Amino acid sequence: MNAQSPRDRTMTRKAMSAELLDAETELELARAWRDRRDEAALHRLVTAYMRLAISMASKFRRYGASMNDLIQEASLGLMKAAEKFDPDRGVRFSTYAVWWIRASIQDHVMRNWSIVRTGSTTSQKSLFFNLRRLEARLEREAGERGEELDRAQLEERIAMELSVPVGDVMMMRGRLSGSDFSLNAPQGGDEDGREWIDTIEDGGRSAEETVAQDEDSKVVRQWILEALDELTAREQFIVRERRIRPEPRTLASLGGELGLSKERVRQLEAAAFGKMRKALEGRAGAVYDFLA
Repeated sequence: MNAQSPRDRTMTRKAMSAELLDAETELELARAWRDRRDEAALHRLVTAYMRLAISMASKFRRYGASMNDLIQEASLGLMKAAEKFDPDRGVRFSTYAVWWIRASIQDHVMRNWSIVRTGSTTSQKSLFFNLRRLEARLEREAGERGEELDRAQLEERIAMELSVPVGDVMMMRGRLSGSDFSLNAPQGGDEDGREWIDTIEDGGRSAEETVAQDEDSKVVRQWILEALDELTAREQFIVRERRIRPEPRTLASLGGELGLSKERVRQLEAAAFGKMRKALEGRAGAVYDFLA
């Protein structure tokens, strides 16, 4: 676990003491940067949300990267968010920035991980950053029920939880195993000391993220509904059956119901997503997770 350097601590203190922007001020600053390239407005906007960037960066220290590097990557993500943010879309900057900050940090971690050399697809990221936590939860829940999962059963349940192929789970577990050590091992070799698992920060959202994202969740849902309105009735049916229902249907089952080939259903699905992406262009990055 990487401790913060004096420089990091100074940066953190400075970020935590920065002003908190209300929605109106935030919009004024964002418009000033977008319309007039007002660098003072950009600096004020980014400085106000550095606390969010640092908070998110701290959650990735367990992957071995230095806190300074993580903060730099988080800052880059924050700057990208400020560059691409459209203040007229009706969403708070913090909600939009979270996606860019997380993506920047995760890309950095995966590029520099000593064992894993892989791409950055949605499924690979999901496995890389959630595998161990999910594995521990599933084993704990099985233990509470008096069950004992073997390797194959555990991998199948992980694949089901993350909606990825079992083969991908097996591959990622193998790649991660080279640098793993027991999180229940005591620090410093002292059997009565604190275990490493006690030093891992909660991977959940911070209070600031929760408030901002919950505040805008209705806006995001409305965007999705508006994008769906751009589709034909058949395209809407395919998207709802493939992406919205709890248990998505297969291309083959939809083809049988619609009297179409599986390939034709796939083409209609791709065309529908293309229309939705166009309708959602420039809006919050979180919306694109629906279309990933």
